[in-house]
Amino acid sequence: MAILATKLKEVLYSVLPITFIVLVLHFTVAPLEGPMLWKFLLGAAFVIAGLSIFLFGAEIGVGQVGTLLGSALTKTNKAWIVAASGFGLGFLISVAEPDLHILAGQVESVTSGVVSRWAIVIAVSLGIGVLIAFGLLRIVYNRLLRNLFAVVYAIILVLGLFSTSEFVAIAFDASGATTGAMTVPFLLALGLGVAGLKGSASDEDSFGLSGVASAGAIVGVLLMSLLSPPATLQGSLPSGGEVTSIFASYPHELPVVAYEVFLALSPLIVLFLVFQARAFKLSKRAFTRILKGLGYTFVGLVLFLTGVNAGFMEIGSVVGHSVASAGNKWLPIMVGFILGMVVILAEPAVHVLNRQAEDVTSGYIRGNLIVIALSLGVALAVALSMARIMVPGLQLWHFLLPGYVISIALMFFVPNLFVGIAFDAGGVASGPMTATFILAFAQGVAEATPGADVLRDGFGIIAMVAMAPLIALQILGFIYKIKSAKGGMKSVDS
Repeated sequence: MAILATKLKEVLYSVLPITFIVLVLHFTVAPLEGPMLWKFLLGAAFVIAGLSIFLFGAEIGVGQVGTLLGSALTKTNKAWIVAASGFGLGFLISVAEPDLHILAGQVESVTSGVVSRWAIVIAVSLGIGVLIAFGLLRIVYNRLLRNLFAVVYAIILVLGLFSTSEFVAIAFDASGATTGAMTVPFLLALGLGVAGLKGSASDEDSFGLSGVASAGAIVGVLLMSLLSPPATLQGSLPSGGEVTSIFASYPHELPVVAYEVFLALSPLIVLFLVFQARAFKLSKRAFTRILKGLGYTFVGLVLFLTGVNAGFMEIGSVVGHSVASAGNKWLPIMVGFILGMVVILAEPAVHVLNRQAEDVTSGYIRGNLIVIALSLGVALAVALSMARIMVPGLQLWHFLLPGYVISIALMFFVPNLFVGIAFDAGGVASGPMTATFILAFAQGVAEATPGADVLRDGFGIIAMVAMAPLIALQILGFIYKIKSAKGGMKSVDS
């Protein structure tokens, strides 16, 4: 239970600051009418309980499965088995990612069902499966991560030129949302399991798989938009009507969410059982512990998604609408900056990445430096996203194109280890709080801003958050490289 207590503490640090900001806004510029505040607080309680249980289950269940599968795949010494298994694992873990379902549900809601949730989930999962296969082959054949990223993002640039601005925003949002609380621990463990059998190169190769998955999500959505373009898209927030009851939406959401989570997790559980019978041969105690972890994962996901759907996200859009309607054009930007800093300072998955970065470098890369760089980068990204909504003519590609050009260029000047950490952090930074409250907040701001569109301008904020670490951490890596050359720090360059 010590692990569960630790996870609860991490989640409290993540959710309570957002809750405190909502309370401050409620008593100042964005009062919540009727029982809406209590509905939000109940949703926050569900999110805290669910995310704590989920992260506990992910650590003792999903993470362990990832490490075992990575080691088992590499021992086969057959590249095609590694690639095929990487595709299957990438697809299955993406289908089970809660942040992706939240984003896909928002897309379906805002487009009035023109773009279905499962279309987004399947397209993203296919893209991730393909890129995870290439990512594992890169580790096996000891190829440089920067070369893979350069090729993939060149493909993304070409696809983006032929896609609509709405789908570009959704695609880049999916890249951040898909590497959330489920996917990050699994992919970190999978990459560590494969790289751990290679000896000296394992430090560098154990990072980067989450970043590769993020790129796969972009490719999947952009290809979907080109191969089967939907009808003309128009976006607006659905009217939720007047809130008259605190509890009314929870009994409706709970069974629906439970069924969907069961469908999402079932393939992963079956896969684990098959590998246990054929390859793992775990002891009864270890086998039972992982099964319990998967059970906790199910319960946590159900509680988390129920809280998100029944109360948490709705209030995010209401607060965003109220802040944008207050008459001060700078207020959404200032609130966005604070939200960005608070979210990344306490994002649970950031701690997972920080610990692994310290572990594989024997403490030479300090986790607190990563957090500082991430907090400043993400705060600026959210503030710029608010400015994009408020200022007519500013588009998402005005930020993403130069941002990714800078990111790709930096890869050739920083240590390889920092390249992997930076691209992994892009997915880590855009975790549950970004995919829920901040996304809803941005859509509320877009709905209240004259000339803005919820679909075109409300989406894209996850993409901005996911891009910020690519630049911030690679700049940190460049500084690290300069200091290493002066003899002040251990060199990690290849």
